[in-house]
Amino acid sequence: MAELIIVYFSSKSNNTHRFVQKLGLPAQRIPVDYRPFEIATNYLLIVPTYAAGGSDTKGAVPKQVIHFLNNLTNRNHCKGVISSGNTNFGDTFAIAGPIISQKLQVPLLHQFELLGTPKDVARVRDIFAHFCHQAHIKAKSNRQKD
Repeated sequence: MAELIIVYFSSKSNNTHRFVQKLGLPAQRIPVDYRPFEIATNYLLIVPTYAAGGSDTKGAVPKQVIHFLNNLTNRNHCKGVISSGNTNFGDTFAIAGPIISQKLQVPLLHQFELLGTPKDVARVRDIFAHFCHQAHIKAKSNRQKD
């Protein structure tokens, strides 16, 4: 299968980190104390949401994720976004996902609450497998054209 990884950000609470660990998929963490780095492979981004609720989306996307995506190479390798949030915040639940999806013009693949449920884990694994399969078909098609 074609190479695909999970890139994610998790604050010191480690909620997103624990979710990613449950996936058992290849993953790279965006550090809390962000230092510039580049991802040279396609990835799905998993990001928590930081928003106050109501209609206030300011600060919803963690600054570390913004810095990471400001790098053109990193931005171009993002193939989709998955976001987490807290339903207590109403309309801004997992809003970081739609914000990034719109900005990068990539699909919003899934949203989950806090640590996620076993169904969320299964869904994200299925999404990952689907993207790997699609990339494999595309790579095979490109080889046949050559």
